[in-house]
Amino acid sequence: MRNGLVLFTSDRGITPAALGAAAEERGFDTFYVPEHTHIPVRREAAHPGTGDETLPDDRYLRTLDPWVSLATVAAVTSRIRLSTAVSLPVESDPITLAKQIATLDHLSGGRVDIGAGFGWNTDELADHQVPAARRRTVLREYVEAMRALWTQEEASYDGEFVSFGPSWAYPKPARHIPLVIGAGGGPKTFRWIAEHADGWMTTPRQADISAHIEALTKAWADAGRDGSPEIRILIAFKPDPADLVAWAEAGATELIWGVPDKAPDEVLASLDRLAGRLGLGLG
Repeated sequence: MRNGLVLFTSDRGITPAALGAAAEERGFDTFYVPEHTHIPVRREAAHPGTGDETLPDDRYLRTLDPWVSLATVAAVTSRIRLSTAVSLPVESDPITLAKQIATLDHLSGGRVDIGAGFGWNTDELADHQVPAARRRTVLREYVEAMRALWTQEEASYDGEFVSFGPSWAYPKPARHIPLVIGAGGGPKTFRWIAEHADGWMTTPRQADISAHIEALTKAWADAGRDGSPEIRILIAFKPDPADLVAWAEAGATELIWGVPDKAPDEVLASLDRLAGRLGLGLG
């Protein structure tokens, strides 16, 4: 399995560029950042971890823009892949977002893929005029529209939430930009992935991962998809070695490890310890 690294970006602590460069030097395969455009002060949406409107910590208030963050990483690296865990595409204009992602992919030499979520913070979505009950439909239209802009000479799209006439849009990605959906596992999510995406990213608290991988693999085959889906496991706690073996046997493709929200020296020391446990090292 590959090894990825996620930084919960903020306006304090280590920068994405510094950690991304260090991650590449130590042999990590992918660098991830999250997205929240803003956090409404008054909220009704329950956080998946706390179970109510309270947040685990204040990093949610302070996240950096993901695509600008990844651009700074691209400028100081040459190999590591650039991704999100997770981004919220429906909170941006789809035409502008398609341009941003295609530009980053072009300037980074084709290193971009997308980890996207449907959006648990429905109050945040509401400020972007995204109906909570329709957010899966909105994301589907965004994905279809952006793929049209990336692949068609004269792209157009006519949907309920996204619509534009024949248009030129460059740059065109040199290859298909993979889309992995980060969400709790279940039949509805797995059908969506099998029909519209390239794989699944677990939530940090996902249980019964091997069984869920089996369910997604079945949904993938039932949808007539070739090959196997990407399976990326977001690690929240030190996993049991037996779990790592089971996940690999089930078809997991990448483990995504986190680093603490601390001063740069402490983060880099933690990264060195993690790289050592994984058998990675300075390249």
